[in-house]
Amino acid sequence: MSRINRRTLTTIATLLAATLLPLASAQSKLAASPPLEARVQRLEDLEEIRTVLTNYGRFLDARDFYSYSHLFAKDGEWIGGLGKVQGPAAIQAFMEKSIGTTNTGHNYHLLSNFAIEVHGNMATAWSRWAFVVPGPDKKPVIAQGGHYDDTLVREDGHWKFKRRAASNDLPSSGPVQTK
Repeated sequence: MSRINRRTLTTIATLLAATLLPLASAQSKLAASPPLEARVQRLEDLEEIRTVLTNYGRFLDARDFYSYSHLFAKDGEWIGGLGKVQGPAAIQAFMEKSIGTTNTGHNYHLLSNFAIEVHGNMATAWSRWAFVVPGPDKKPVIAQGGHYDDTLVREDGHWKFKRRAASNDLPSSGPVQTK
């Protein structure tokens, strides 16, 4: 009888260990994760940054350079094929002079592939852009494409561009790689 009891006890102990160890592991992972408030703040930050990234294209296409320029921090910097400029007032004046304020409604930007990392009151983002214009047959054609490398900062409680660098990837200046 004692032999059956030992075997039964061993089986019960093995089953308990197999059941309780994953639960203990899950509890330890929960204890190691950031508090709920921090996780919610991160999600709110990501969503606000996504809104800044999409408003950039929306205001640019509408030629609303006042709203566009206020997406940048007080010392925010825009760098692109047209040049380099710093500060909201200078960015607004630069864009009005370089692009103009009349929106023909016949071209627009597509923004995609947002990759955002938040580190406290600073963040980085990478995304793609494409500039769409009417082709000879009036169908949409991508005239240029590229990517943005961004640094963002929380300023006065809101996310703003600290630095936005726009790079052209298409058309490229070199031969197209087919491999």
